[in-house]
Amino acid sequence: MKKNTILLVEDDELDVISVRRALKKIELDHELITAYNGIEALDKLRGNKGRPPITLPDVVLLDMNMPKMNGLEFLSALRADTSLKNLKVIVMTTSSERHERTATEKLGVSAYLIKPLNFTNNDKRRDSMDSFFQFQLRTILLSTP
Repeated sequence: MKKNTILLVEDDELDVISVRRALKKIELDHELITAYNGIEALDKLRGNKGRPPITLPDVVLLDMNMPKMNGLEFLSALRADTSLKNLKVIVMTTSSERHERTATEKLGVSAYLIKPLNFTNNDKRRDSMDSFFQFQLRTILLSTP
């Protein structure tokens, strides 16, 4: 079985830890590459700053609310780049704003996950990220040639 490459674009270290933990549970051989904002992610994908580009990821896990370049700006730049426009992107955000979701859907995201960051809030299930990773992300990665 091939090793999957996942690019996580996330500025919150606790969310990075949560994603690492959730990925470990699905038991797929993977490499997780992290970037803390959209600019850093594009630099890694394009190989800017004198570095070679990273291997194109099988999927990008994208936070929407980040400094320097937010998720929507990153996604727009990604879709405008002919060598990157076909990457699968899963949005992970705390926002449930309809306009944000509509904008990302128009840019062709594979999935939209509202992060369960506040575990004391009863309307967000503690296990939703684990469930998403177990079923949806696993399916996306296993269907990648």
